[in-house]
Amino acid sequence: MIRILLVDDQPLIRSGFRALLDLEEDMEVVAEAADGEEGVALARKHLPDIALIDIQMPVVDGIEATRRIAADPALAQVHVVILTNYGLDEYVFEGLRAGAAGFLVKDIVPDDLLHAVRVAARGDALLAPSITRKLIDRYVSEPLTTGTPKELEELTGREREAVALAARGLSNDEIADRMVISPMTAKTHINRAMTKLHARDRAQLVVLAYESGLVTPRT
Repeated sequence: MIRILLVDDQPLIRSGFRALLDLEEDMEVVAEAADGEEGVALARKHLPDIALIDIQMPVVDGIEATRRIAADPALAQVHVVILTNYGLDEYVFEGLRAGAAGFLVKDIVPDDLLHAVRVAARGDALLAPSITRKLIDRYVSEPLTTGTPKELEELTGREREAVALAARGLSNDEIADRMVISPMTAKTHINRAMTKLHARDRAQLVVLAYESGLVTPRT
């Protein structure tokens, strides 16, 4: 059962999402919050698998709520998916750095929402090719290299290759095809790289790959 927390200041949005999610046999909405501060408190109380969090809310906004959840070791199992009306803009970069596993636009069709929740619950990032292209475009125009973490030296050559492909938005199956390995081996390379680099999830791994210079837009 995928346990879900809804955080949005609009009751109609919350009720619509709840009605859809609660129809699924493998999903359960365990709590709702109207602002980010309440959302963080309910995340600590209920320990959901997924927190669907709106960007713009009173008291504490979605980015700050995401940052607080990601910084709390007790909430390591909570995957934050940010809800936005605005599509792919500057919030994508700020949200990924804050610890979000992905983004959804509020007018998403129901089937895509359900798929996204299941993807995030598995620990995979919701980084569609369009988002990855945005990341690459951003790093081409505004390099944000923060230096090479010492942990990068611990990655094997195959782990570096897998991370580079993940940073291009490839799935584990696609990485496996490129590297001529099994999907399970590809997943193992990614998981080991995440552990070594202390990345919370796949989205954070992609951001770190670009910011550290491990991957460049022209690699």
